[in-house]
Amino acid sequence: MTCWYEGPLAAFDTETTGVDVETDRIVSAAVVVQHAPGDRPLVTRWLVNPGVPVPAAATAVHGLTEERLRHDGRWPSPVMEEVVRKLAEQSAAGRPVVVMNAPFDLTLLDRELRRHRAAALDRWFETAPLCVLDPRVLDKHLDRYRKGRRTLTDLCAHYDVTLDGAHDAGADALAALEVVRAVGRRFASRLGRLSPAELHTLQAVWHAGQARGLQAWFARSGSEETVDPAWPLRPGLRAAA
Repeated sequence: MTCWYEGPLAAFDTETTGVDVETDRIVSAAVVVQHAPGDRPLVTRWLVNPGVPVPAAATAVHGLTEERLRHDGRWPSPVMEEVVRKLAEQSAAGRPVVVMNAPFDLTLLDRELRRHRAAALDRWFETAPLCVLDPRVLDKHLDRYRKGRRTLTDLCAHYDVTLDGAHDAGADALAALEVVRAVGRRFASRLGRLSPAELHTLQAVWHAGQARGLQAWFARSGSEETVDPAWPLRPGLRAAA
């Protein structure tokens, strides 16, 4: 029987105007589908005119200028629906979706859907729940005592995954997918018997524990920074209140 990490997987990634999930906007997105390891990935890309200024710091990361987005980008409303429908197709087909640092990208998508489509992300997954695999959460749980950063670039280096064109949504999504396959193989004895649905549930628990540990470290360091334990999606501000 084929293990989940050797079977069909999808992946999702975004590039944005910044790092605040409540106020920043998506400027590009990609969904990658790969039916088996080594197969040619099927990549769907979107370029978005966010309708707001794009900070120079954001452009320095992903290379998308405000001028280009105005010229080539589409309006957010139809794009966000196309993106979420593409993700819903993966759920309906039973494909797990790899999302690096899922609470960031999925929460941003949720806020964009609320902003432009007046509906939350969960609406599209009522019949076929989204099953998420987050390489950052998996790696931190399975190799918790390894020192060093755990950005996508770091994980690619650690798991010998090629990352061509970092900070391009399609390239990052494919690299995250390959990292998850590599994590599955390296920790096959611990992951092989778990289904993606079981892993989805466990990752919520693992992420919450990781968040508590980071929050405690911030407290000891005298930092007022807060860490949200929610995974894979942060609750809306109104719900949180």
